[in-house]
Order: sequence, then C-alpha cells, then structure tokens
Amino acid sequence: MFAPTQLAALVSVVDHGTFEAAARALHVTPSAVSQRVRALEAQVGQVVVTRAAPCRATASGEVLVALGRQTELLATEASRRLGGDAGPQAVAVAVNADSLATWFHDVIEAVAGWSGVALEVHVEDQGHSARLLREGRVLAAVTSDDQPVQGCSVRPIGALRYHPVVDADLLERVGGPGAVDWRRLPLVRFNELDTLQHEQLERLGVPPPDVVHRVPTTADMAEAVRRGLGWGMFLDGQLDEPGTGARPGRRVVPLPGGRTSSVPLFWQRWRVRSEVLDRLTDAVLAAAPGR
Repeated sequence: MFAPTQLAALVSVVDHGTFEAAARALHVTPSAVSQRVRALEAQVGQVVVTRAAPCRATASGEVLVALGRQTELLATEASRRLGGDAGPQAVAVAVNADSLATWFHDVIEAVAGWSGVALEVHVEDQGHSARLLREGRVLAAVTSDDQPVQGCSVRPIGALRYHPVVDADLLERVGGPGAVDWRRLPLVRFNELDTLQHEQLERLGVPPPDVVHRVPTTADMAEAVRRGLGWGMFLDGQLDEPGTGARPGRRVVPLPGGRTSSVPLFWQRWRVRSEVLDRLTDAVLAAAPGR
C-alpha cells in the first residue's frame, strides 16, 4: 500500500510545480517532501516526477497522482461523516469554455449552495479535457470523448450547436452572399484547438483566408464577430444576444453555404463511491444541454 503522506507529497509537487512550494503548502520541509517522493519511487521502481521547472508527473506518476486525489477525497468524506473538521473539500473539474459560459452556470449555482466544498474549474477544450482526467488533475470532466478514461465512467449529456455567421457589412465588402472572396474574408476562432471554422471551409471546398484572428473567450469572440473582425461560430443562445457596443443597425447573418455543427458532450468522472461526485454529477445532468 502507498502511504497517504507520500501520495499527498507527490500531488502537492505536481500542483505547485516545485518541491519548495509543495513543502510550504504541506507545512513541512523540502527535505521531507523529497524523502516521501523518493520513497514512492523506490516502492514502484520508477521515477514518478520530473525534476524540472515546473515539476510534472511521469506516466507512472500520473497513476499515483490520481490515486492520491482519490485518497484525499474519500478520506475527507469519511472524516465529515464521522463528525470531524476536514476543512474545505476541493472538487476539481474540467469544462470547455463554451459550456462554462452557458449551461454550466447552473452547475455553479448548485454548488454555491453546498457547504464545505471548494470548486476548482479547469478550462480546457472538450476534445482535450479527458487528458486532465488521465493526469489525475481533475475528478470529472465535460468532454467530447465517449471512450472512458481508465477508472472513469462516461455518459452522454447532450451537445452544443454552432452556427456559422458573419457581420452583414463585412460580407458585402468581400463580394456579398453570391460572390464571396473567401481569401479576403477573415475568420475568428477561439484558439489553435478550435477547428470548427476550418471544417466549414473544407466542406465548402474553399481555401482558408489570409487572415485568421484568435479571441480566446466565448463572449469576446462573439463580440468580435458582431463588430466585423471576421466570421465565426455562434452558439444557439448567442444568435439572439445583442452586441455590447457595436453601432446600431449592425447585424450578423448566416455564412453563405455554412451549416450548423453539433459537438456531442459527455460527462466523465472517477468511478469511486463519493457523495460530492454524485451530487456534482446530478447537477451536471440537470443543467446539461441534453436534459
């Protein structure tokens, strides 16, 4: 069996990036943290953390980080049931930015009514959030991956629908609806992981534009499209939202030839018996777009 103090030391090193910072968080000396991590490595016969800046878990270390978080979660819940003062219970979850900006607000409202729970939201693209589960950094994730991470359960929770739109004035400047100069029509995307716009262009059989803008927040990206920076993908609810500062009369219209894209969402969580994870799952299922 792995000692809880050793697992906690490894988790703290990965979370804080250095042995010194981990020691401060655990209120012990850096030497004590180093000894506990070395004891883990001796037990498994493998290096579990890279001594770099910042420190990162190795593949073997990720397994132990996940175990460490599970051990802490279950120990905290056991202490609460026994009437002990276990302090705030951290609940780390990965959520894609578009979900966080829309339906996940209802989950946050639900958690706001829970005592002794500290919600930690990691913003990650839905196609990559499962990685945080594998690394042991989160307890659960909203993901587009329907294949469960080892040790996790998965269930569908609906889908996000995206509509390609463009500012009407911008569209006229590049040829109008019937004669779009696609090279001159810039696009706006969330970040380098956002491929929805390029998938639209590939389906239309047109070349990518000369200019691609990057605006990495959901609301600001929509506002950039409304103000004519380029065309982009709007969520269902954004189609009816007014811009916050665009001149009166400015409007977005469907992108010529564009089609609605649907991104399926799944909820993956650790397969452990945990009251707080069960409550979080219930809140997600009640709020998700597939409810």
